[in-house]
Amino acid sequence: MTRPTPPIDLARRRRRRLLRLAVPALVALLLASLPWVWTTTGARGHVHAAAEAPAADVVIVLGTAVTEDGRQPGVRLSGRLETAAELVRSGRARVVLVSGDGAGESGDEPAIMAAHLTEQLGVEPQRVVADPHGLDTYDSCLRARQVYGIERALIVTQSYHLSRAVTLCRHVGIDADGVTARCSGCGTGLLVRKAARDYLASGKAAWDAVRDRPPAVSSPADPAISDALAR
Repeated sequence: MTRPTPPIDLARRRRRRLLRLAVPALVALLLASLPWVWTTTGARGHVHAAAEAPAADVVIVLGTAVTEDGRQPGVRLSGRLETAAELVRSGRARVVLVSGDGAGESGDEPAIMAAHLTEQLGVEPQRVVADPHGLDTYDSCLRARQVYGIERALIVTQSYHLSRAVTLCRHVGIDADGVTARCSGCGTGLLVRKAARDYLASGKAAWDAVRDRPPAVSSPADPAISDALAR
């Protein structure tokens, strides 16, 4: 007659099974988090509020969705542009590079950004340069360095995106400091979703950096930034 397994032995077996499952899961989580750790630590000490930002000749504004009619910047993009205009007015930056997708589904991001800066926020047109091929954060940083020759810049975007943007720009050779963009119309739910998305996007960022991916669109050197600074 088979003796029943004592309850204490059953509990031990359950703990062992859980441990065998938990250890690989924890290792996988740690490995998946390494890119996010890289972007976070890479930006440490280089993220500032607008009022405390250091000076730089150029401020780079990263594009994002415009309104459904394709005519105005969306809430998040408006906040980025308002912050960049504040940096110019305060003398912390002299020229603005707006970088985004010129053929995006929501509209021509850089054109709308430039128009909003000059027509609504009072930035002089000669201080604004548009890059229509900043198709993602990595491309915006790499093109700013390779095409426009930028070596030092402030990067403006929302807090959930800022560490990744700063780390990528610094990786490609720009002495970059991040400035947190305002986002007055962003609710908590939106910010949580965007933070989760950025956590996942850090994996692609790290992979792009490791393999030194070329930009999606290659362009010859463009003197627009140096010309704007010379005015």
